[in-house]
Amino acid sequence: MKLRHSLVLLTWCLASLAGLSANAGVIINGTRVIYNAEDKEATLRINNDSTTPSLVQVWLDSGDAKSTPETGKSPFFATPPIFRVDPNKGQTVRIIYARDPLPTDRESVFWLNILDVPPMPVTKSADDANYMQLAIRSRMKLFYRPTGLPGSSFAAADKVQWTLHQNADGVVLQGKNDSVFNVSMDSAKIVISDKTYEVVTSMIAPKSSAEFVVRDLKQIPTQASQLEYVTINDFGSAVKHTNSLTP
Repeated sequence: MKLRHSLVLLTWCLASLAGLSANAGVIINGTRVIYNAEDKEATLRINNDSTTPSLVQVWLDSGDAKSTPETGKSPFFATPPIFRVDPNKGQTVRIIYARDPLPTDRESVFWLNILDVPPMPVTKSADDANYMQLAIRSRMKLFYRPTGLPGSSFAAADKVQWTLHQNADGVVLQGKNDSVFNVSMDSAKIVISDKTYEVVTSMIAPKSSAEFVVRDLKQIPTQASQLEYVTINDFGSAVKHTNSLTP
């Protein structure tokens, strides 16, 4: 069956330590944005290393993964919101806080969306018009950091308190974050003797706890075990941690 119309597919782009790549040419310099309260704005650089131009659209939301430029809600806005990036050129995006009230005793997190739409190919015949156009959306976290927060975002991950709990479905790992910073989890596993159990992780918000499912572990172990986990710091780098878990 032939395609009679161009299709636009929205797909997720995975972060690398050096930056996010929306396609083979469009590079987003960074994996997160830190917005300090005393700053007038934060900036993000987007470069196009390909041989064709791209149309880029940017917007923010408060955690709705299905948000669009029309539905995304956030006390921040990006400018320019839509722009063309020519080959081997770049564009600096400014992110500005609209000064809507936010907590002053802890970090807040929002999401920055970058949609990259490559140009349509030049068609020479009816058959050439049957193509698939791929638009790729990347999402990265924006952390709003109030002035004068105690402690350090880099130390927060080491201070998480970990415990195992039993529920009807098996074992969950609880992480208690008493700091005022978000702890971005990348991965985790529990090692018991010669066996390893993967943990399904996500972010732990400031001054809160989160529970993560431990895959294939049905009972809390009676012997000591070790938690090995990886977090992502302000620079987008992966940091390894270990923690002993006692029965």
